[in-house]
Amino acid sequence: MAHPNEELIARFYRAFAARDAEGMVACYAPDVRFSDPAFPGLVGECARGMWRMLLARGRDLRVTFSDVRADDREGSAHWEAFYTFGSTGRPVHNVIEARFRFREGLIVEHTDHFDFHRWSRQALGLPGLLLGWTPLLRGRVCAAAARGLDDFLSRGC
Repeated sequence: MAHPNEELIARFYRAFAARDAEGMVACYAPDVRFSDPAFPGLVGECARGMWRMLLARGRDLRVTFSDVRADDREGSAHWEAFYTFGSTGRPVHNVIEARFRFREGLIVEHTDHFDFHRWSRQALGLPGLLLGWTPLLRGRVCAAAARGLDDFLSRGC
């Protein structure tokens, strides 16, 4: 039988694959902290809103997950996302390693790691190929992601 936190991670990704944002965010503690290369340092409602936004905007998003592991305190999973990047219309296959921390049966910390340069080559084309390794491009992507999330949250979505 799987550890309860392994089941929690699996429930999160099953909801993701089913495009069920509310099922995903139900796995998060109220003060959850989320971070990845595009959305660093999100807390609470901003973290939940990011998943709602990504599912609302990612019309062709497909997600797979595997290698779920967890104990009482922390866990991990491998997941992959397939989608069309909205700004450029380019196809993306992102490969992500996730780390989790738990408290009282919920995810309290979620950190996704992926190769930003690989992602930017796919999503942005030549600019990503040439500049995807630089802090300048990463900063621009993070700023655009933050503006998009702020806009989404201000609309009450």
